[in-house]
Amino acid sequence: MNGAWEKRPGSISDTAAHSLKIHYNEPAVLTRLTQRLESQLEPLPHDRRIVVVCVGTDRSTGDSLGPLVGSSLSREGQPLYDLYGTLDDPVHAMNLSDTLERIARTIPHPYIIAVDACLGQVSSVGCIQFGTGPVRPGAGVNKDLPPVGDIHLTGIVNVGGFMEYFVLQNTRLNLVMKMSDIIAAAIRQAIRNSRSASIPFALPD
Repeated sequence: MNGAWEKRPGSISDTAAHSLKIHYNEPAVLTRLTQRLESQLEPLPHDRRIVVVCVGTDRSTGDSLGPLVGSSLSREGQPLYDLYGTLDDPVHAMNLSDTLERIARTIPHPYIIAVDACLGQVSSVGCIQFGTGPVRPGAGVNKDLPPVGDIHLTGIVNVGGFMEYFVLQNTRLNLVMKMSDIIAAAIRQAIRNSRSASIPFALPD
């Protein structure tokens, strides 16, 4: 879980121009998230590998957003990017550092899209946030974990500020699954749109 909570007015840096916060049931949510992701992916050199790191654990309903996104992405082949963090093989507090070290060893200069759950204000529950820079998993529950991501997508799954572990355990799975479907679809489409042009097509004989 991303412990930085939701971003509030007055705390956003000059990256605000690239940020987005939108409720999962907004009619244009998928289009807007996809476009915002594409705006960051399209300028990348095509030889810079995209890596999606979905942080969380299925041992907590609220914190399962990341693994649900990862599992959704894993159902299709992903030749255009590498994926870490699924329900079968989650990336969580116990293995996050090792996972990031493995990525650094095996993928030169990766561009990391981080996905995580977070807590926020009552009025923001159900919102999906896009931002540049990393997320800081575990900060809200006093875990010292490394930051993750060149850009990030977070889902506000419940209310923050008190009894965080209890709140995460009592988050509605229906909400988390709907948000994860949208996030996975946006990532899949944005990478496909920004990278498919680099795949050569075979010429007819």
